[in-house]
Amino acid sequence: MSDDVTVLEDEIEAYADGTVARVRVLSVPTSEKFEEGIKYAYHYGEAGAEDPIIRFDNHHGVHELHMGSETFEIDYPGLTEIFRAWRAALPPEKRIDW
Repeated sequence: MSDDVTVLEDEIEAYADGTVARVRVLSVPTSEKFEEGIKYAYHYGEAGAEDPIIRFDNHHGVHELHMGSETFEIDYPGLTEIFRAWRAALPPEKRIDW
């Protein structure tokens, strides 16, 4: 990771049922690709699976919602709103960890 990238948040929780949840937010240089200066991923899925159960990210500069093998481009409402939507999609018993 370069000196101009800062990890703002990086948390992972592995569950007994084989699922994992991870929140990762990086501060990156503002650019055409990352206009907000933020790179993020809010992930929940089966450990080691190719497709998530649900993930919000902007890894390629486009804000996306991944549900299984489907990907949808979304408007960026802000990190707080994306976190709330991701957390609401978690099974109720796992929301308490977030």
